[in-house]
Amino acid sequence: MLFGKTILVTGVASGIGARTAELAGQMGAEVIGVDVREPASGSAAFIKGDLSTASGVADIVAQLPARLDALANVAGLSGSTGVVSTLAVNFYGLRALSEAVAPRLREGGAIVNVASIAGYGWRANLERSKSLAGIDGFPEVAAIVAEHGLKDEEAYPLSKELLLLWTMRAAHQPLFKNRGIRVNAVSPGPVETPILKQFRAVLGDVRVDSDITRVGRAGTAADIAPAVLFLCSDGARWINGTNIAVDGGLEASINAEVLGF
Repeated sequence: MLFGKTILVTGVASGIGARTAELAGQMGAEVIGVDVREPASGSAAFIKGDLSTASGVADIVAQLPARLDALANVAGLSGSTGVVSTLAVNFYGLRALSEAVAPRLREGGAIVNVASIAGYGWRANLERSKSLAGIDGFPEVAAIVAEHGLKDEEAYPLSKELLLLWTMRAAHQPLFKNRGIRVNAVSPGPVETPILKQFRAVLGDVRVDSDITRVGRAGTAADIAPAVLFLCSDGARWINGTNIAVDGGLEASINAEVLGF
């Protein structure tokens, strides 16, 4: 279902992005990788790029071919660098790239966002999430952080809350919907990637270990990549605006606890 397709994958230097690019190539897709660091084993094509600024996004887009079949938004920061950079990359930069790439995606193409179980709280923080996700374009993130009094320790969960909310909204925005471009997300739980140690520093060992204990083990990049690529494929042609929890049952466990059954 991916043979002959051209897929743009961000965050290809390590972790989920690296495995997604590798698996897509094995399945017959042409992969264009994007990262701030060059991958150890290169994909067929690589663009060194930075999602943290509007100019960085524009530089990436300028190097892309005229036609793509799917965009896998995997690149992200753990929150260890603070709320400004984390929001810039994990949400505003991701969204700017998606909007800029949309005209190059074929009709019926796909965008897949790697969110997180950490974004689970978007419902509880709905008004804040709606306000921040409703800011158009690539804003001055530092000014937004100051205006809303956002804290560094909120950076990662907040960025994923915004991403989940925007995924649902984008699926019905004319830019995507009028050309049949599907916008979906996957939400991993803890995954054994190079930045897991950073997540422990940001979220705390107790939180991470509790999540892992609920499902028996941490996930791996190889657990997440197939779900990302399924949503990129024509096999997911009737899935739109959806978040798939790829977490070994973690969200189900939390829901059961919250709902009391």
